[in-house]
Amino acid sequence: TITMFFSGGLIPTYLLVNNTLKMGDTLFALIIPNMLNVYNMIVLRTGFMNVPESLHESARLDGANDFIILSRIIVPLSKATLAVILLYYVVGHWNAWFDSMIYLRTRSKFPLQLVLREVIILESTTTTTAGANEVLGTLDFNDLNIYKKLIRYTAIVIATLPILFFYPFIQKYFAQGVMIGSLKG
Repeated sequence: TITMFFSGGLIPTYLLVNNTLKMGDTLFALIIPNMLNVYNMIVLRTGFMNVPESLHESARLDGANDFIILSRIIVPLSKATLAVILLYYVVGHWNAWFDSMIYLRTRSKFPLQLVLREVIILESTTTTTAGANEVLGTLDFNDLNIYKKLIRYTAIVIATLPILFFYPFIQKYFAQGVMIGSLKG
């Protein structure tokens, strides 16, 4: 469990992804290094261990092998745990703009979070760039501040909408998971 608290570090991970695995500037550089989280693995194991042993034994008596037991008994009974882990991964990867900034160089591969970050940085430096008066026209200082806040808040809403859309489909599994945990004593 020590790997839950300490990782190898940013530089060794960067060298592994870019030099050893040759995944620099690919989407695999964002997916593969973060596929397995030790904390999530422990949560899944705990959820799988809560399946009664009698179900395993009855499936064995019916002639089921390990794969059949996993796919037809354990996974369906662990939907709440799997839904929570899925939401953790989706939210974690959705908000991971830093990994994209490190590994990706081609702008067409940038995820939405990195693009929105650049938009916010660009709007915050608009007043200092040459030619800002031409772009903004005859806006006074108060209008400019309103424009900046509008861009910032619009970016926040755009970044939040997909997660808000995704959550209602998983919400019933959260309720099941809470009820299962409350009945055990």
